[in-house]
Amino acid sequence: MTIFKGNQVQLFNRFLTNMSLNLKQHSIALAVTAITAMGALSAHAADLPLPERIKKAGKLVIATQANYPPIAYKNPETGQLMGLDIELGEAIAKELGLKVEYQETAFAQVFSSLATGRVDIAMVAISDTAERQKVADFIDYMKTGPQFFTLQANAAKIKGIADVCGTKVGASRNTNWPVQIAAWSTDNCVAKGKPAITVIGTEGSVDARTQLKTGRIDVAVQGSETLPYFQTMEANTYVLLGQPLFQQETGIPVSKTEPVLRAAVLGALQNLQRNGTYDKLLAKYKLQSSSMPVAVNQGK
Repeated sequence: MTIFKGNQVQLFNRFLTNMSLNLKQHSIALAVTAITAMGALSAHAADLPLPERIKKAGKLVIATQANYPPIAYKNPETGQLMGLDIELGEAIAKELGLKVEYQETAFAQVFSSLATGRVDIAMVAISDTAERQKVADFIDYMKTGPQFFTLQANAAKIKGIADVCGTKVGASRNTNWPVQIAAWSTDNCVAKGKPAITVIGTEGSVDARTQLKTGRIDVAVQGSETLPYFQTMEANTYVLLGQPLFQQETGIPVSKTEPVLRAAVLGALQNLQRNGTYDKLLAKYKLQSSSMPVAVNQGK
């Protein structure tokens, strides 16, 4: 046993005092770290109020259409839902402290499903327009635009966007593209003495590509965000004609009677943009050029 004498006792006591102070400071630092971590966690569901019915159910019900890769589609082998909207919807629900449930919904039934509460929100690659804002609020999270394209077999006669005049162009009748293509034809074909485009409404983008391959139409229109995927999946098949006709916002519609839910989903998306999840998902599906700051009702 060591016996301290004289100033050795003073030195030992000073050592003990310093050790005590260091331990206290370390404890304080750990406490601050813990509080900070708790604060970061509270930025999730605790800071984003939800309608009582959704909190009680513990889930977010999302309408989807799994026919628009890479936005939403099914694994051909397993039938599992895949795509940007599927993963982003899951991330939104997690941010709100909820589970997610997807309901496959026909496009024509999306707004009625929102109005009746059958679904809480819809993620069906739907364009935000002033007309649609009359029945729902839109949380815009991605920019896109209608893109002319044709088959490589047609590329010899349809070399660019100027050659679209006088052709048969197919676009989904579930979108506002047929009307916009007709207007584009008036301004860029008829006004310049060229023959007008014959616009043909299709059941969707799959039908448009089918009609293109069977020769029923010469050119098709599809969202610019999806075409790189099909050019990869069907190599040497499609040729893009010019740039997208214009930019428009893709949004998540929410019933106008659900302002609390709209604010919660908007806040969740803002959190996902801040923490990098949003950017990682867009990069995964090669959609970085479609990135935009989330906002409400930006469509014109």
